Order: sequence, then C-alpha cells, then structure tokens
Amino acid sequence: MAAAVQELGLSDGGPTWPELLGSHNWAHLLDPINNELRHLVIRCGDFCQVTYDTFINDTNSAYCGCSRYGKHHLLQKTAFPGGSDKYDVVGFLYATARVSVHEAFLLKSMSREKWDRESNWIGFIAVSNDAASAAMGRREIYVVWRGTTRNYEWVNVLGAKHHSAKHLLREHYDHHQSDQDHTEDDSDDESDHHHREPKVMRGWLTIYTSDDPKSPFTKLSARVQLLTKIKHLLEQYKDENLSITFTGHSLGATLSILSAFDIVENLGTDIPVSAIVFGCPKVGNKLFKERFEAHSNLKVLHVKNVIDLIPHYPPRLMKYVHIGIELEIDTRKSHYLKDSKNPSDWHNLQAMLHVVSGWHGIKREFHIMVKRSIALVNKSCDFLKEECLVPPAWWVEKNKGMVMNEEGEWELTSPEEHPTPEFD
Repeated sequence: MAAAVQELGLSDGGPTWPELLGSHNWAHLLDPINNELRHLVIRCGDFCQVTYDTFINDTNSAYCGCSRYGKHHLLQKTAFPGGSDKYDVVGFLYATARVSVHEAFLLKSMSREKWDRESNWIGFIAVSNDAASAAMGRREIYVVWRGTTRNYEWVNVLGAKHHSAKHLLREHYDHHQSDQDHTEDDSDDESDHHHREPKVMRGWLTIYTSDDPKSPFTKLSARVQLLTKIKHLLEQYKDENLSITFTGHSLGATLSILSAFDIVENLGTDIPVSAIVFGCPKVGNKLFKERFEAHSNLKVLHVKNVIDLIPHYPPRLMKYVHIGIELEIDTRKSHYLKDSKNPSDWHNLQAMLHVVSGWHGIKREFHIMVKRSIALVNKSCDFLKEECLVPPAWWVEKNKGMVMNEEGEWELTSPEEHPTPEFD
C-alpha cells in the first residue's frame, strides 16, 4: 500500500488537490472514501441542490422556469451548506430545446405575461472568492447544471436516439456559428463513416446546443454562453492555480459530462477539469468515451446508488457506455432511511448525499462522518423513517410565493431580481 501511494504521488498528509480532482483516477481514495474527497463530493451535491431549491416550477407564476433568487443572494437564500461566504455566483445559464424535447425540459407558465416562453434557467457558474482561494491555494470554478424537476417522465419523452458529436470536436469548433442546426443537419444514417463517429444521446445534445432567436435569453445556446464565460474567467485568473469542476444530478449530470468535454476539447486548457456527478444516465458511445478519455486532465467521478435505475438508461443494447470512475453507494445501508420501493427515492439527490456522509464501503458499517442535518433528506421526498420526525417535502417558499401588496391583495411575487439576458 505504501509503495502504491508513493508511486501515485499521494502525500503522506493526505491527497493533493489535483488528486482529489482525479489526477490518478481517485486510486486509493474511494474504498474507503477519503474524508477530504467526501467533503468535496458533498459540496458538489450541495451546489446541485441549489438549482432545485431556487427553480420556480409553479406554472401559475409568470416567472415559471426562472431562478427565484438572483446571483448575489443565491447561495445564502438557498442555505447552501458549503459556505455561502466562500463562493461568488458570477453567471447564470439558460437553455432551450426543440419540439422533440420541449415538453420534457421546459416548464411553461400559464400566464400571458411569462418572462420568457422559450427558455428555462438551467444552472450557474460560481467562483471561490479571494479569501477562500488563498486558503485553498487555488481558484475554484464550479459549473452547476440543473436536473429535471419532473422525476422520470423525461426519460420516455427524450428518447435515446444517437447523434453525432462531431460538432463538439475540436476540428469543427466555431463558437460564432449557431449550434442550433447541428442537431438536425446530420442524418443518422447507417453508413460505415457514421458508425465510426463519436456519438451522444440526441436529447442531451439538443438541450446543450439549441438556441432560439425569439428569446433574449437563448439567442446564444447554453453551450456558447458557457464557453464565453469560461474563456473570460480563464483570462481573468490566468496567473493563478485554477480548477474547473462541473457538477449536476440526473439530467444535469449528462450536461456536466458534455460541457466538461467541450471545455477541454475546444478551449485547449491544460488545467484540471473534473465532472463530479450524481445519478448520471449514459451519455455516449464507445468512441465518444475514447475521445473523452484521451484528455489526461479531464476526469469524471460518478456517484451512483446501486439500486438507482436511471444510470442504466439508455440501455447497453443501444451501444451506450459508462464514462469515468464510479463511486458506488447503497442507500439501503443507512439506518435512517425507509426500505422504500419508490424508484424516485433511489434517485434522490439528498439521499445520496446523506449516504456519502456516512459511507465507508459496501463491506463496512454506515457511520456518519460529516456534520449534516438528517432533515435534508426529506427536502423533496418522504424517505426518512417516521421516527426521525421530519415532514416530507418540506422545502417550499413561504406561502408558496404569495405576498400581500399595498392594496391588501395577495399575489405571486416576482423573483428576487428580474431575469435579464447576460450574453448580448
């Protein structure tokens, strides 16, 4: 063991930050899980939870599909446990989708005055502030993608059709060109050439690359919004040690893998880029995986509940493969959780984070190592045992967002800051 640690360059005092981000594919850090890595994984999951807690999914609201909280107070208002005083949210991301995936992805308001009928808020970019960066010895950039709020129904709607990933490859990259046509221009024929292409699932690619000239928020696709912002941040912090971590749960996990690949493939950066994801469906075929793994500074750690069904989608028979290193956990090991037969519970993000906080491997007892409120598990579900005395699905906006105006009428409040396009 000591020889292996020395060979991998692990320090006796614990893993270095490149090692925590996967420079050695997390060798000797997963079983049992290293406690520093445990904290990093939970921080990533807490960032993911922010996207659910701020997202307005009430179709009665004119701001359905928007972030309830603005950038300045986002982490504070969502009670982000990872240190709202350590990170600044520097950008919001918006996405649209074509008709084939619209109803699964876009939440639409019934109001005629909806803030935008063709776009949804899909995530944010956060950067460690000066004090936190100095303490860590590096500047952290996080890209956080929102998952779906509609449980499992998107699986059937999105379908699992392959699509060429060639427009994400370096030789085709031109971010001034619209991405929108890329998801339809290329036929999915059965030619020999097409079989030799890196391919990804059409639904994931569509959300990432679609733009909409009718929307001020997605005149540029989520992809171009992201690449533009990351290029700016790389220039801004070019004289510092940098890392970029992508994170997401479920649908957000697939977008994390696509966008992490895109950044390394097309921006030519050699800084550590990692995707730490949760409950991730498969993204692409074997050739996409090979192209992904050809980048030595690009890594994926997939936190997967062994009983979760979503990571098995799309099926292997359709030539989809897993990408990255898996940290397998089992929610059945926790003595706080019910013996649930509900597949949504098996896929629940907060349940996964709870188990990570006490995970020591499949053959070892569950024992919590991170001070973390048990009540967080029931934020959006009813997975905790009744003796925990935590109400189910307890995270709701006060009065469901209703406030009394000056005339004494109750009305739905608008977001903390009115959404404005960030990329003109």
